[in-house]
Amino acid sequence: MLCEIPTGNGGRPSKSLSVQRAQALLRAAESSTMHAYIVVSLLTGARTEEVRALTWTNLDLVGKSKAHPVVPPSIQVWRSVRSHGDTKTCKSRRTLELAVRCVEALEEHRERQEVRRQAVGRRWQNLSLVFTSEIGTQLDAANVRRAFRKVVKAAGLDPTMWTPRELRHSFVSLLSSKGVPIEDISRLVGQASTNVTEKVYRHELRPVLTEGATKMDEIFPGQGGKANAKP
Repeated sequence: MLCEIPTGNGGRPSKSLSVQRAQALLRAAESSTMHAYIVVSLLTGARTEEVRALTWTNLDLVGKSKAHPVVPPSIQVWRSVRSHGDTKTCKSRRTLELAVRCVEALEEHRERQEVRRQAVGRRWQNLSLVFTSEIGTQLDAANVRRAFRKVVKAAGLDPTMWTPRELRHSFVSLLSSKGVPIEDISRLVGQASTNVTEKVYRHELRPVLTEGATKMDEIFPGQGGKANAKP
């Protein structure tokens, strides 16, 4: 596979969902066919082009086995809808642990897909794709955007202001706000380097690092003899 040099987000302004808005979106998605798609995108940080190419063989919803009793449920982000099925860069190929909510959503989605497959009969295209059209074929970007906007509207948000790619931005923002190091975030989202992550997600990354100041306060207390209060 050829390694592509990442070029950032093309200068487009980025934005991310707050915890409250993300929760509202997840609630609104529960009654939608987009539920599992949104949960996986938001909770793994996978690119929408990677999620659209996801197959059931890329998923392990059980995790534990006799040979590897501590292996968690996981997703193999190894493909995309790009030419030749390659991911964006070499480091984009990654295997991620799945959050419990992802596993639950995907299990429910698989059951619904089986019902749909039986309903359409011979018209179903057995491509093993996780997210499909009504007859099992691959979703295109326009399909995903239209369905996503309906969920956004149901969540009380402006559907013209949000696109599926912002689920990935939100993943970065939410992890950063919880103090996850940029090195870990970079690996999780499959970025070639932390420099790329800082460039593409500069608005989502927590701008202030407090660890150094906290330790310096312990070593060199303020004139009052106490460490400065930290937010």
